[in-house]
Amino acid sequence: MSSPLPRHVAPLMAGLLGLGCAGHASRTEGARDALDAGRPKEALALLNEELGVDSPKQQPDDLSGDDALLLLDRSMVLQQLGRYSLSSADLQAADKAIDLLDLSRGTADDIGKYLFSDDTGPYKAPPYEKLLINTMNMVNYLVRHDLNGARVEARRLAVMQQYLKEHEGQGAALTGPGSYLAGFAFEKSGRADEALRYYDEALQYGDYRSLHPVVRRMTGSSGYRSPRIRKILETPAVSESGAALEAPGRSRAQAFREPRRRPTPTPYFAVEVDEGAQPPAPPPQEAEQSPAAKAGEAKIPETRKKSRTEIPSRQRPKPTELLVVINYGRVPAKYAQRIPIGLALTWAAGHMPPGKAAEANRLAAQGLVTWINYPALGKPRGQYDVPEFSIDGEPAPLEAAIGIDLEARAAWKDAQGAVIGAAITRMISRVVAGEVARTAAGRDSIWGILLSLGTQATLTAADTPDTRSWAMLPARMAIGRKLVRPGVHDVTLGARGNYRAAKITLEEGGWAVLNLTVLN
Repeated sequence: MSSPLPRHVAPLMAGLLGLGCAGHASRTEGARDALDAGRPKEALALLNEELGVDSPKQQPDDLSGDDALLLLDRSMVLQQLGRYSLSSADLQAADKAIDLLDLSRGTADDIGKYLFSDDTGPYKAPPYEKLLINTMNMVNYLVRHDLNGARVEARRLAVMQQYLKEHEGQGAALTGPGSYLAGFAFEKSGRADEALRYYDEALQYGDYRSLHPVVRRMTGSSGYRSPRIRKILETPAVSESGAALEAPGRSRAQAFREPRRRPTPTPYFAVEVDEGAQPPAPPPQEAEQSPAAKAGEAKIPETRKKSRTEIPSRQRPKPTELLVVINYGRVPAKYAQRIPIGLALTWAAGHMPPGKAAEANRLAAQGLVTWINYPALGKPRGQYDVPEFSIDGEPAPLEAAIGIDLEARAAWKDAQGAVIGAAITRMISRVVAGEVARTAAGRDSIWGILLSLGTQATLTAADTPDTRSWAMLPARMAIGRKLVRPGVHDVTLGARGNYRAAKITLEEGGWAVLNLTVLN
């Protein structure tokens, strides 16, 4: 007759059986499916449910675990819905709660110390995600005409940029669009020197042709110069109307083609303005418009010709300008995958101490382990789509500002070996834990054998690969910038089959920023 189960074994097995976890990817799967189906409001409701709140105006009291990451996801859904102030609140809260992942200083060894799962600790964002928190929040502030908030985010971005410069430039390519928006914020604040410094940084990482005429215009009021700015000043000037922004023969990857059709505008979308912010001047009432103004609206082409003739750009004290930011598609999400131990050892070569690698090979040779659980990267959405931008029915140029999906893929390739090495380290810990349990219960007893197998099986089930990432980031960002005549304009933005239209009124020297975010 076998001996009864030792009193210390039962609670141990019960505790182990309660450790299983479905992982972060399963928590956002429903929201991602809703976005794919074009139902962002449903995605918002599902994220609120995961956060344990009833309204997007609420945030969890404790942002430990995955909740800070869920706030990042919710912020982008709110941006798609045009709720920019709430999106800003989520981005600010998450930014304070999320640390930066640094794989350059022994992090592989630290990750390997996890016994059960990489997703048990606080989430640490790769550099590109930390950069984009500030970049996306600048969009939220600029749309609301809040230059003070945009400048604060620009300075936070500068701190992160400096960190990246000191750490081998990880994610540095994503500095471009953030610096572009930061330069715009300081330019419209009347701070030419700071604006040119940010524009110079943007030009370091991308050939933003829309900045060339801006730089020429601003050098008259600023003494800041750099090799890139001098090169622009030495090249022949192009029109600020935008006609020369798309050079013939440029590839699809370098520039967007003009829209092939003029979409029927969908209902206008509202722009939020926070209390305390300085909004643009409201549109004049129809009754207050003079007959000449009404005639000008009815004959836009003639008005444009007159404005170019009567008001040369060199005589304008300030340009009347429109900036648009289109975010579309979605970066690849992580998912749990199992791979053979032999392949895992090959991928993790160079990311494990020699002793651990030898021990893993020995256990694999004995047949004690055959598979490794690790997080893999899925496919992006919408990376081949072409966004659209038109003003008063006329197509306007767009520039491909950033390929976020490409940076996500590159960041994952850099970390893949360390992550798989950590998975193998945890596998070794599971086998050792099984042997310890077997010894505690008696190596030759039935309870010792069962407990050893149960411990290893339960730890394998509990070993959930870390599938956490900012999965609701757009795959691509496009920027359009155009000088316009003062007055009323109809603007249409489109991407991924979604269109939004806005009627804006700009006084001479005024400006506006419009955004379309589509995450399907």
